[in-house]
Amino acid sequence: MTVNYDKIKEDLYLAVNENWLEEAVIPDDKPSTGGFITLRDGIEELLMKDTKEMAAGQLELTNAEQEQFVKYYQQAMDFEKRNQLAGEPLKGFLDRILALGSLSDLQSLAPEWVLKGLALPFSLMISSDMKNTDVYALYMDVASTILPDTTYYEEGNPAAEQLLAVYQDMSTQVLTMQGYDEAFANELVEKALAFDRAIVPHVMSAEELADYSIIYNPRPIDEVEAYLDAFSFKQLFNKLTHQEVDKVIVTQPKYFEALKDLLSADNFENLKAWMLVKTANGATSLLSEDLRQAGAQYGLALSGSPKAQAATKAAYYTAIGMYDQVIGNYYGQKYFGPEAREDVREMVVQMIEVYKERLENNDWLSQATIEKAIVKLDAIDILIGYPDDYPEIYTKLIVDENKSFFENTLDLAALQAQDEFDRWNGPVDRKRWGMSANTVNAYYNPSANLICFPAAILQAPFYSLDQSRSENYGGIGAVIAHEISHAFDNNGAKFDERGNLNDWWTQEDLQQFENKAQAMIELWDGIEIHGGKVNGKLTVSENIADSGGLTAAIQAAKLEADADLPALFMNWARIWCQKARDQYLSLLLAIDVHSPNPLRANMAPRSMDEFYLAFDIQPDDPMYLPEDQRVIIW
Repeated sequence: MTVNYDKIKEDLYLAVNENWLEEAVIPDDKPSTGGFITLRDGIEELLMKDTKEMAAGQLELTNAEQEQFVKYYQQAMDFEKRNQLAGEPLKGFLDRILALGSLSDLQSLAPEWVLKGLALPFSLMISSDMKNTDVYALYMDVASTILPDTTYYEEGNPAAEQLLAVYQDMSTQVLTMQGYDEAFANELVEKALAFDRAIVPHVMSAEELADYSIIYNPRPIDEVEAYLDAFSFKQLFNKLTHQEVDKVIVTQPKYFEALKDLLSADNFENLKAWMLVKTANGATSLLSEDLRQAGAQYGLALSGSPKAQAATKAAYYTAIGMYDQVIGNYYGQKYFGPEAREDVREMVVQMIEVYKERLENNDWLSQATIEKAIVKLDAIDILIGYPDDYPEIYTKLIVDENKSFFENTLDLAALQAQDEFDRWNGPVDRKRWGMSANTVNAYYNPSANLICFPAAILQAPFYSLDQSRSENYGGIGAVIAHEISHAFDNNGAKFDERGNLNDWWTQEDLQQFENKAQAMIELWDGIEIHGGKVNGKLTVSENIADSGGLTAAIQAAKLEADADLPALFMNWARIWCQKARDQYLSLLLAIDVHSPNPLRANMAPRSMDEFYLAFDIQPDDPMYLPEDQRVIIW
């Protein structure tokens, strides 16, 4: 592909992607296309075909877990049965919510509701204790708001009224389809919206939660027990874990300190309505086709997509979501293989060595902090491609053919949830995969000091043997170093080599780092794009990682005899190509910790000397950034 270098001086992203942007068409059932999404579409097409052939007996099933996956998929695809049952499988759950008379009644309902993932005014999860990451802890989180973020509720937000109107209309329609008369359905939805508005002042925004460590608030069980009078959290926790829970990590104490008022007798009917509406809407994807279509309207309004997924595609995604590691393992072994896994592992090790060299030559850290940073770098665990096996719980996900698709979904979800709660206070499995191998993404886990690159991302334009080494460095090389950089971004820097929340910096170095992070915030904050502005504080961790990833990739490429930095920068821009609907872009700008894709392509290079040399960028070129504004941290 020929790229006009003069256009790169104006806009790297557009110069590389303009032809693609003109021709790309967003599928009706998706909010965007390009880059990561295009690869996901390819995986979707491939695995939908394989799944269909598995179900038809045209592909051999190699284990019992694949057999259960196929049974579950066949239930998901039995639209005649699902349409015949309509909303009947859900009705008993809704009736039980309406029958609640007090918090004491909720007590008896709560364990089942937690395990089956049904709506409650709090949520629970098991994860490693941030200050003792060898042990699993219990975390207690807030109820989710209807709108995507608390900032949507601020006066003057033009999207809020429109989105709430869509949600109200959708919810009323879903409830009438469940057999409630329209007047009662309207009343329930109004009460649900009132409860939603009541919780908003007590819930943190996405910007506040961008500081990952802010959710670590250990509380003794007696303090948690005091949050409510007529409901015992201790009893609930002990029933779920089958142990005596003595401590809970409360993610947002402000919310739980207000819980007594939020769940008062005066508000109890609003709580019930909120639970019922959320449960009814959340279940639509598992019921009849008309209910699934009705329940998709709010999501479509958020994303701007004109159509919901086809029924067959939705069934496929529900099925692989339940058996994700089983299908990921199948994909990794069949389409990736051990040779490619080792090749990419070598790239990761190489990028870690490059990063180590950059740390050793760092000119603003003290030697004491550099040494500790290298200890952390050397301790990073690496997961590549696909796991050799999957957790034992997948052997227990047995489909009951005498139950409906909806019932089996809730039962299987409950088995997985119970498996999580059974881990409480036990040793952390540091080799657990947080993504399946068929996921087009990558991640760094600060509490495990671990990076993971699933097989599905390891394809062009990120990585290909048909691309030059420099192109691969601009793709997967920069992505690998991006994830390594998360170990030293504004969140990762708070965790040590074991993933424990621990202040391992000298005070002077920490202050220097915070100053540099603030400079990164100021560089990005307020950039106008997609009808809004970038929130520099919300996106700072990802912007630090993009910058660190690209600088390390450049250094690695320069070690090659045939280094081609223009090709590296152009492939860096290529991996961020995206065409998206306006509503979706607005949503991402408000809640996503990642900056908009065109800026991810353009901003990091503008701080790097190699970019100016590669394309002869001059002070009067639009891509030029004055030297005193450039920010390089790692």
